[in-house]
Amino acid sequence: MENRVALVTGAARGIGAEIVRVLAERGTRVAAVDREERSLTDTVADQRASGGHVDAFPCDVTDSAAVDRLVEGVEQRLGPVDYLVNAAGVLRLGEAVELTDEDWASTFAVNATGVFFVSRAVVSRMVTRRRGALVTVASNAAGTPRVGMSAYAASKAAATMFTRSLGLEVAGHGIRCNLVAPGSTTTPMLTSMWQDDSGERATIEGVSSAFRVGIPLGRLARPRDIAEAVAFLLSDRASHITLHSLTVDGGAALGR
Repeated sequence: MENRVALVTGAARGIGAEIVRVLAERGTRVAAVDREERSLTDTVADQRASGGHVDAFPCDVTDSAAVDRLVEGVEQRLGPVDYLVNAAGVLRLGEAVELTDEDWASTFAVNATGVFFVSRAVVSRMVTRRRGALVTVASNAAGTPRVGMSAYAASKAAATMFTRSLGLEVAGHGIRCNLVAPGSTTTPMLTSMWQDDSGERATIEGVSSAFRVGIPLGRLARPRDIAEAVAFLLSDRASHITLHSLTVDGGAALGR
């Protein structure tokens, strides 16, 4: 993976920031993308201080024209993109009958439409070069119903099927498209769901009233766990893997 170019969205914090770190450790030149410019700048500065070849590219993935300009700028500055990671995501909680139009629209705008915009812009260039690998960070909620998470689960299911369909279409061009589906991971997105200090314990042990089993391995995932799975699927070690979804959730979805 050394001297390859990767574009990673959602790179300012959480799983996205850790994916940037793991790829940079492998010698990859990384275009770190996020709409939160201040947090992105701080994250990139930290990773550059550790020796990583990381550059910040502020962009809102829900803006199609901005995404096209982003990809053009990345390739002009760093070179052809070899790897794409769709890690940008938002979470709006609430029972389905109580969600607002804006809750639904904003969730899909980032989690599904953003994946489409960025993938289209990058993969269309990969097709002409007949090489490349893409990983979309989905969720185990894409295949397992969750109380209070209907918009999030539906958007991740949409991103999952889009990524697989895209992968089928471009496989003949030598491009691989896979997914990593995390479960509960120690990020600000997860902790924002907790009401008090019992949140971590309840996540691990499960909540029967919400029809949610716990985590059989008895611990939360670390962002590094997800990032390592992403790096594997991008790498040549996974050269014959495409259309695959790798679930990293400690068994929380019971293997589904």
